[in-house]
Amino acid sequence: MRMINFGVIGFGTVGSGVVKLFLENQKEIQKRLNFNLNLKKIADPIMKSKEGVEVPQSILTPDAYDIINDPEIDIVVELVGGKTIAKNFIIDAFKNKKHVVTANKALLSEFGYEIFIEASKANCFLGFEASVGGVIPVIRTIKESLAGDKIESIYGIMNGTCNYILTKMVEERKDFKEALLDAQKKGYAEADPTLDIDGIDAAHKLAILTSLAFGTNVNFKDIYYEGIRDITNLDMDFAADFDYTIKLLGIAKDNGDCIEAKVHPTLIPKDHPLSSVRLEYNAIFVKGIGCGPMLLYGKGAGMMPTASAVLGDIIDCARHIVTNSIGAIPNRGYLDSNLQDKQIRFINEIVSKFYIRLMVVDRPGVLASISGILGKKGISIESVVQKGRAENGEGVPLVIFTHETREKELREALKEIESADYCLGKPLILRIEDNI
Repeated sequence: MRMINFGVIGFGTVGSGVVKLFLENQKEIQKRLNFNLNLKKIADPIMKSKEGVEVPQSILTPDAYDIINDPEIDIVVELVGGKTIAKNFIIDAFKNKKHVVTANKALLSEFGYEIFIEASKANCFLGFEASVGGVIPVIRTIKESLAGDKIESIYGIMNGTCNYILTKMVEERKDFKEALLDAQKKGYAEADPTLDIDGIDAAHKLAILTSLAFGTNVNFKDIYYEGIRDITNLDMDFAADFDYTIKLLGIAKDNGDCIEAKVHPTLIPKDHPLSSVRLEYNAIFVKGIGCGPMLLYGKGAGMMPTASAVLGDIIDCARHIVTNSIGAIPNRGYLDSNLQDKQIRFINEIVSKFYIRLMVVDRPGVLASISGILGKKGISIESVVQKGRAENGEGVPLVIFTHETREKELREALKEIESADYCLGKPLILRIEDNI
């Protein structure tokens, strides 16, 4: 039988998981193949697994180019991360006519256009299932299963760290800092959690999904994003009182002439399937003209879930090599020549319902003043809630739910409200999605 060789660059957490899963499951994998799949080399500067996975010393090398330049290796698996060295590895692999599998969401979301073009020039496979949603097969679903459909929208819980924190805030009444510390202790959050809790990681993933779903080039820089740092238990309570749950969502919508693509904390109905997604799990909710609403759910990170997605891409690539069908499924789902330039709608132009939390001085006339400022901007109030009375001159929380309005007018109104002497601190605004 034909031998397909692959090499893994990076023996850290994900690389260790890929090697471990392949070695432990090799006999089962082979039952599904009419060729031999072989791990030929592993490249890592320290020449050992970060996770203690044992492999023969003979297949280890400190130099990634021992894999990239090896004429017997068919597939290069890039798992070093980052956006400089990793990019060079991938481009050089394509120049050597080698196929590539990667989990590098940051790289693809910022330099995907260049990388996909290089893959097409070389007629090479680029597998990146693990870059979005960990083990969830959302890339393959969009590219293959829904190839005959038209996707209208995507709503995704795409960051397990944030979802874990928000779950703990709701279920155990922990405040944000306590829940974050808990996530760090369990290994769900990094020592510096900025990429996760500020929405950057989710924006990387949304850029990739938006490009695939709508057949256009979307860069991470095009995505508006906010994180969850300012969410409090009070917001959780107010949302629950109105039958909402707060989730950090990546949202992409095809409006025909333009696209919405944004990441932010969002109030969604409690009875929606995304509301029940707990802890570190991810979920992608897709709506298509033919398929209707569908939910893909699973672990979005971690050594073994991510390894499963990477290994699935390796096997998929190997099958295409053996059947001489590379290119039968375009790497981006659409042919390069058929990609369209679609404008991303600026956040200020997007229309939504809003949740507004203000801390205000407890005195007569405050609500009337706020209502007047909102009314001047054409913003209609759906409901107002105030809990408790002020003591010792402290402010009281005032929460307003609006009807649909354009964000530009809301921001202008809130700027005026914030400057008033009765407003204590910066208002918090959260968007509401009722019709997911």
